Amino acid sequence: MARALAATIALILLTTCGLFVVHPWWFPSAISAAASSIDHQFAVTFIVCLILFALAQGTMAWFVWRYSGDRQSAGMGGGRGNARFERAWAAVVTVLFVSLGVVGYRVWARTTLQGSPPGTLRVEVWGEQFAWYFRYPGPDGQFGPVHPDLMNDGTGNYLGLDRDHDAASRDDIVAATLTVPVGQPVELRMRSKDVIHSFFVRELRIKQDAIPGSVSAIHFTAERAGQYEIVCSELCGLGHYKMHADLDVVTADEFQEWLVRQSQSQ
Repeated sequence: MARALAATIALILLTTCGLFVVHPWWFPSAISAAASSIDHQFAVTFIVCLILFALAQGTMAWFVWRYSGDRQSAGMGGGRGNARFERAWAAVVTVLFVSLGVVGYRVWARTTLQGSPPGTLRVEVWGEQFAWYFRYPGPDGQFGPVHPDLMNDGTGNYLGLDRDHDAASRDDIVAATLTVPVGQPVELRMRSKDVIHSFFVRELRIKQDAIPGSVSAIHFTAERAGQYEIVCSELCGLGHYKMHADLDVVTADEFQEWLVRQSQSQ
């Protein structure tokens, strides 16, 4: 029975390592400038965890197999162990995981804490149960104030803008699709109308929570034109499964044409 257990552990280990090498399930092609560093961080973390997993499971399988029939050793009771080896192992694991955390923090900080370079397109992303809305500033470059008492999805005033009295709101554009020009830095300002949502685009390798009462920012630069899916990756209610929108990455000329069409329809 013990050797069967050891063989089962070894089989699971070999299967896991095989899936890692073949990786039949993997990320879709990246489209953002920062995606390569994120993918590299993930791959390094994955490799380190696989090595630790292989060492731990391989050692366990070897001991189960090696001492499966040793009744004398089995009846000797617990030993003192090797304190020096345990401390060394704990130190190695601690250094590895702290190092991965530090590197990961630097990768994350480049998409969330960095300043916006000149020419950055700023867009507000609003989440509500169960839809996304995107607000662009008009030619004045300013977002108008939001009035919660004026928010009414039935009349199409999703963000509570008072265009009749707030000059900064008159040229704001509110859309159900996030459209950005290829190659231009974009800053998304995340906001929520009700509960916590999470903005996630696989191809951009970015994920950022939208929290009621606060504003958080995330940056990206899309390098490939196309249409991609935006989903909510935070369970936000019964309709969570249908909370998605489109990210359209277009050329600079197409983006300007889109802005004109949207401004005419507001």
